[in-house]
Amino acid sequence: MPKKKSERNKSSDGSFLFLYRHHLKALTRGGIFLSTDFLEKLKSLEIPTCLRVCCGTDGSVTFLLEIMTRNPVSVTTESQYTVKADRETAALLGIEEGSEVNNRVVRLSAGDTVFVYARSLSPLERMPETMREQLMRADIPIGRILRSHNLETRRDMGELEVLEGEPTFDGIPVLSRSYKIVHNNYTLMWINERFPIDKRWSL
Repeated sequence: MPKKKSERNKSSDGSFLFLYRHHLKALTRGGIFLSTDFLEKLKSLEIPTCLRVCCGTDGSVTFLLEIMTRNPVSVTTESQYTVKADRETAALLGIEEGSEVNNRVVRLSAGDTVFVYARSLSPLERMPETMREQLMRADIPIGRILRSHNLETRRDMGELEVLEGEPTFDGIPVLSRSYKIVHNNYTLMWINERFPIDKRWSL
């Protein structure tokens, strides 16, 4: 019997929490967490080239998807809410405990096909007011928000792994990566993206 939506979301939330805590442990062990073998891991995987390019980019996934599919990318927000940063979240984002953090989960689609499932944690105090308003309005891709504000940012790559039996795409294996978007040497967002490994990437 297929799982109900609420059960799938609960399971997905748990796996995201595990990944987030695993990322935090690596970060606190090494000071600044940078995966030195990220590229080699990505090159070693037997996956479609378009998926490899999207997962390996240090730029906007939204922009790449629009080029590859020749369709506009739409965002479907599954959940979005503001929380007070606990000790772990504060350490991950480099903020004070109790700071307001936007927690957003979305799916990115081109045409009728979902290509990416993404979760972001964003400290609201570090965002320009107009950027904060766009983020809280929900259905705007983060890449598009960043471009519209002409912010000079970089992406610090973290974890990269293949996950089997995940509910995110109904059990299809997914390629999962996490990274930080950094502006003026401060973390603007922490993001985990999951890409289904199947023929939808044969573009």
